[in-house]
Amino acid sequence: MRRREVIRGLGAAGAAAVFAPSVARAQDVIKIGACLSLVGGFQTVGRQALAGAKLYMQLNGDNVAGKKLELIVRDDGGVPDVARRIVQEMIVNEKVGIVLGGITPTALALGQLATQAKMPTVVIISGASITVDRSPYMTRTSFTLGQSSGVMGEWAAKNGSKKVVTLVNDWAPGTEAETAFVNSFTAGGGQVLEKMKVPLQNPDFAPFLQRIRDIGPDTAFIYFPGQQGGTFARQFTERGLDKANIKIIGPGDLTDDDELPGQGDVMLGVITAHHYSAAHPSEMNKKYVAEFKKTNNYRPNFISTGGWDGMHLIYEALKKTNGSTDGDAMMAAMKAWRGKARVGRSRSIRRRATSCRTSTCARSRR
Repeated sequence: MRRREVIRGLGAAGAAAVFAPSVARAQDVIKIGACLSLVGGFQTVGRQALAGAKLYMQLNGDNVAGKKLELIVRDDGGVPDVARRIVQEMIVNEKVGIVLGGITPTALALGQLATQAKMPTVVIISGASITVDRSPYMTRTSFTLGQSSGVMGEWAAKNGSKKVVTLVNDWAPGTEAETAFVNSFTAGGGQVLEKMKVPLQNPDFAPFLQRIRDIGPDTAFIYFPGQQGGTFARQFTERGLDKANIKIIGPGDLTDDDELPGQGDVMLGVITAHHYSAAHPSEMNKKYVAEFKKTNNYRPNFISTGGWDGMHLIYEALKKTNGSTDGDAMMAAMKAWRGKARVGRSRSIRRRATSCRTSTCARSRR
């Protein structure tokens, strides 16, 4: 079916762009456009997600339903306007049939574009629940901060935490982490003394460390993305707040599998909840970790599995559509699919940089 979609309001000048029928969809090559943050403060998450996606293709081949898959990678630097422009160019000029979305700000920027182009878009990083609500042509294989933070709130209320302060980044995932934790913690009888937010870019932890010391809670719930979480935890310990009997808890970003080996003993005692651990003992995960380390020279983390699962979902959907990347057909196939994409996902509480899994964690999907 021939199709034209007119996109209005894109670009600084508000110029319109016309999407001609996608040639790639009628040929034997399906192009998958990955728009990820590969430089700047979020380069580690972009690197992990891309490595997971590439490893899936490496181990499972690049031919599906009689079509050859080609992965096209572009760096958006974590800038929403750049991401929107890159994906528009991918659709118009490079004729991609599927898009992989990255961190929350850039993935949110793709919502209108995905809808108007009817472009199947798989979010492989963003942890904000609102992301996939931006378009009926978006789905998620990553996670949400609400899941792990809610679990952490339940655990804290049952394991001795009575008075807590929260400190998160001032952006959508941070707000979601804070809200989910507070709701589940207070429902269990806990008290939140103060809720604090720190700027996402270039945060200065010193005043917040001092504020936590002044308030004197028994527990601090902390969420920062990427390397920021480990940096805060180290400074927390270096300033002696751990000696003040204030324990750190939070989602698993604080004890990232890739970052943990270099963080040292200062992370002992930090307790986190998350959906994945490289230490998960399943045979599938053992193979995944071994192949990932052999290919990349670093350990996989929870972000990497979003890339792996994203490619797995795309492969399975293409099998159902017989190689068609029609947006409606792909989304129907993705929403209907159930299978074992996980390489080691669980609902877990991490204590002292180790993991004990409690139950399978069902991730949000559209």
